[in-house]
Amino acid sequence: MVEAGAQQGRESGLTQGIARLRKWDGIGILIALLILTAALSVATPAFLSQYNLSVVARQASFVGLIALGQTLVLLIGGIDLSVGAAAGLSAIFGSLLLTQTGIDPYMVVPITMLFGLLLGCINGFFVARLGLNPFIVTLASWEIFAGLTLVITKGYPIRPLGEAFRFFGAGSMFGVPVPVVIFLACGAILTYVLNRTRFGRNIYAIGGNREAAALVGIRVWRVELIVFGLAGMFAALAGILYASRMDSGQPSVGEGWLMGAITAAIIGGTSLRGGQGTIPGTILGALLMAVLANGIVLLNVSGYWERVIIGLVVLIAVLVDLVRRR
Repeated sequence: MVEAGAQQGRESGLTQGIARLRKWDGIGILIALLILTAALSVATPAFLSQYNLSVVARQASFVGLIALGQTLVLLIGGIDLSVGAAAGLSAIFGSLLLTQTGIDPYMVVPITMLFGLLLGCINGFFVARLGLNPFIVTLASWEIFAGLTLVITKGYPIRPLGEAFRFFGAGSMFGVPVPVVIFLACGAILTYVLNRTRFGRNIYAIGGNREAAALVGIRVWRVELIVFGLAGMFAALAGILYASRMDSGQPSVGEGWLMGAITAAIIGGTSLRGGQGTIPGTILGALLMAVLANGIVLLNVSGYWERVIIGLVVLIAVLVDLVRRR
């Protein structure tokens, strides 16, 4: 009798687990990722090599970090078009800090993150306190940040950054690339914040109904300011890690990351209208985009087609979001 009861309990737990998995918004992207991975494994044996998987994981982590911040902004019903340029400007800032001041390499990353936080808060001030449209504000700051990057560098990279600093972008911890460890750690922290803290609940509340959130006492402007600041901080982290990976602060850092970040968030289940989305979904979305881009290279498909394919993926994701909302 006891064994039968235990067996029934296990079966009940398994059934409930499967039911929760089916209801999870990210199940579709997980299945798509598994199918794409299996297809590429058959099409090209090089895909499953340790080196190639490391390349895919690193690339996913750079864009994925920006996607984490973009997810927060989308959850409150906003958008940040400046994250790619913020990553580039932050990478240059961190590179200059390292090469011109002789600062400890381990201090460069946190200081650069604070610089990115400041850039994001500038956007947040105009959006949250002055009530300007986030699309217009971040479009303008995108141009400003990108322009400042070129003004400072005159189009030339800043290098070398030193072997000690390369650990953050090119090193490994227990066989896992450091950028991947940082990406997953940030994802875990944000998942906890969104699901277990008042700040996380406020983000969903604002995205669901901004007016109602204000009526119940949520300081909407403060949450918005912090969210845009965090988006800038994650962009800066991605930028400086990439600079570490390349051993140089490239003026082109961040170019093309915006579309990848938005796509990763949307196909991961984050709604453009706000109030719906998860960090695990965004992480899977970033992995899917990285696997797709890597597959295009391995299959010797023209790089020009990558932009076409990504554009189609974005369009499909937006249509899926529209259907899900209805």
